[in-house]
Formats: sequence, C-alpha cells, structure tokens
Amino acid sequence: MSEPETVDRPAQAARWLAEALESGNPLAPLPSTMTPRDMAEGEETALAVLEELGLIPCGLRLLFRGETRPPLVGPMLEARLLNPGLPVALDALRHPRATAAVVGVLGAPLLPNSDVAPVLAALHAAIDVSATRFADDPSDDAVVSADLARLGLVVVGRAKALAPGLVRAALGPKGARRPSLSCNLAARFGEAAQAARRLGGLPQGAVLVLAGLTAEVAAEGTLAASLGPLGRVEARCA
Repeated sequence: MSEPETVDRPAQAARWLAEALESGNPLAPLPSTMTPRDMAEGEETALAVLEELGLIPCGLRLLFRGETRPPLVGPMLEARLLNPGLPVALDALRHPRATAAVVGVLGAPLLPNSDVAPVLAALHAAIDVSATRFADDPSDDAVVSADLARLGLVVVGRAKALAPGLVRAALGPKGARRPSLSCNLAARFGEAAQAARRLGGLPQGAVLVLAGLTAEVAAEGTLAASLGPLGRVEARCA
C-alpha cells in the first residue's frame, strides 16, 4: 500500500528546515511524507524555506559537482556573502566543505523568456564553504536541494570588470601547492542564467554564484583560491 500524500509536502518540509536554519539546531532526517520526490520539489522546498522566514534572496547559487552530475540550484542570501577580512565561523556550519567559486553581479535583468547571455557588471573570485542543516549529511540530491543546495558562506574577493571566459581555478591551504582545473565561466554563467530564468528571472544587481569550480577541500585553517585574471581570495576558517 502506498503512503498517504501530505496536503503540501514542500510547505511542511520547509517549516522543519526553516526552524533549523533559524535556530542552528541540527535537523533529523525528514519523515518520508515530507521528503522531496525530485530535484524540482527540492528547489520548491528551498524557496518555501525563505518564504517561511521572510527572507528575500539576492540571487541564485549553483553548486557544480563535476561533469557527470547536474548542479544543485538554490537561492543566495546577502547575509551569507562574507568579506575576506572576516573569519569563517566553523561552529556555525555543519559538515562544511570548501570549493573555489565566482560571484557575478548582473548588469541587466535576467528576463524569464529571454535566452541572451547574462550581462555581468562585475566578477569576484570567491571561496564557497557549503554546509547542511542536517545532523547527518544527506546524500539524496532532492533533500540536498531542499536544504538550500548546501548554502553555507561565500567569501567574496574584489570586483573585476571582466567578461567571463576560460580560467584555471585552484583552491587549497595557503602556501601549499594547489592543483588547478580549467573552467569555462561563460558556459557556467549561461547555465546559471538558464536556471534563474526557469525560476522567474532576476533583477539588475542580483548575483549569480558559481560554486564547486574545484574539488572539495577541508574547511580548515587559511584557504587560498586563485582564479586566473580574477585574482586571488583567502578564507580564514576559525
């Protein structure tokens, strides 16, 4: 016999996640009647979390996970954008993992029915420190999507007025040799823009965050990311 359907699965899951996000308390696994059935329902749940808390996103964040898995799409919150001069407080993050990232500021709106390349007024080298609200790190993509796509903190470097192109991204402990990966930022921002339009578009001044541009590293000590012409940025994890 199939399990009974809840009246509004995303809304019920969002209430649990919103409480965990607000309190900082670890969240137990979602009951089966609240677990998102697919990525689309996970994204719907993440937006419902923000609505539950009265939060307005400042843009969209994509967490890339290699070439064989689709990126996770989630809202970006302005309070989660961090100046490099401030420490990354690890005690506020559960199961943190760091990757190199790029933050793009939109110079023009992203309209839902358009397919033109996004106009970016500025690009920032960044370090994305992802985290979860759950006590046990979930592996189900739909659940991770509902959990704001592992939104933690994003340490943002200086703005550069550059067009997105090919860069080599590297991340690792400061002073250590760091392997680099080639990244086509124009293509990545195209994917981010497509996701943003699918979710209703974004206004001028909103941000598109590309996370997961390198392999994950432990979020500990001082991390340094280099992104070619976008420069370097450091994150001090404490």
